[in-house]
Amino acid sequence: MNILLWHVHGSWATAFVRGKHRYLVPVNAARDEWGRGRARTFEWPENAEEVDFASLTTDDVDVIVLQRPEELERVAHLDVPKIYVEHNTPKGDVPDSRHPMADRDDLIVAHVTHFNELFWDTGGTRTSVIEHGVVEPQARWSGELDRLAVVTNEPVRRQRVTGTDLFPRFAAVAPLDVYGMGVAGLDLPGVTPHDDPPQAAMHLEIARRRAYVHTCRWTSLGLSLIEAMQIGMPVLALATTEAVAAVPDDAGVIATRVDTLVEAARWLIEDPDAARRLGDRARQVALARYGLDRFLADWDRLLEEETCASR
Repeated sequence: MNILLWHVHGSWATAFVRGKHRYLVPVNAARDEWGRGRARTFEWPENAEEVDFASLTTDDVDVIVLQRPEELERVAHLDVPKIYVEHNTPKGDVPDSRHPMADRDDLIVAHVTHFNELFWDTGGTRTSVIEHGVVEPQARWSGELDRLAVVTNEPVRRQRVTGTDLFPRFAAVAPLDVYGMGVAGLDLPGVTPHDDPPQAAMHLEIARRRAYVHTCRWTSLGLSLIEAMQIGMPVLALATTEAVAAVPDDAGVIATRVDTLVEAARWLIEDPDAARRLGDRARQVALARYGLDRFLADWDRLLEEETCASR
């Protein structure tokens, strides 16, 4: 199939474009939000091709994967099936948040977590859930450094959403390294920002830290959390949104009481053997549930169902 999608969510798209199809990714001279083209800090296969969106016709595209409400108007001239991927937890009046694609009969909403499907009100619009899959990182946990790792985007702007206010509490136990986009402005005691590193290099670095800390209060399910688990890192996570389903008790420590997680961080810093046991289980769980093969098979099934139904 020829699948049109904008480069919006780099980590998710890195898994999605590993399928057997041809992926048409709009690019423009500015490489802005409407034309980022291929990823620059992630490895993408050759079947993800940069295209000039303005030149596309219905004959060029078999299905469109939408990720932002604004995209719907832009593709109105393309008469092909449309799937809207909802990456985010609802905003506003939770749990009565109305989805922007609610009560439509011209597309299906594909949620990335069961939590999202539960909390978004999509009205009469058909929905599906395709849980995350990630490209297995090459790095493997060593935990040789008595440090903690966080991967998040824009923690300065997003603050309470990403749990930035909680960073100092963990940094009081051990130095905290924060990786991701928009982290350069972090200025907190004991916290070292690493702004937008290449994904593979980042994986190698976080694998040397003793444990992974997931402080997001309100996010679907961080792909970086899954990647850390597949690396074999023990995880300390807030028990919010889908994290409660992703992290079993024997793969890390998950709690809504922050003091519990801080105490667990101190325990893992002092007991590398315990960290290894938890990390081994985390890797086993994450590979089984969030493997790339399952993810791509789920997507192939939905893509085939939607294109066949339109014929």
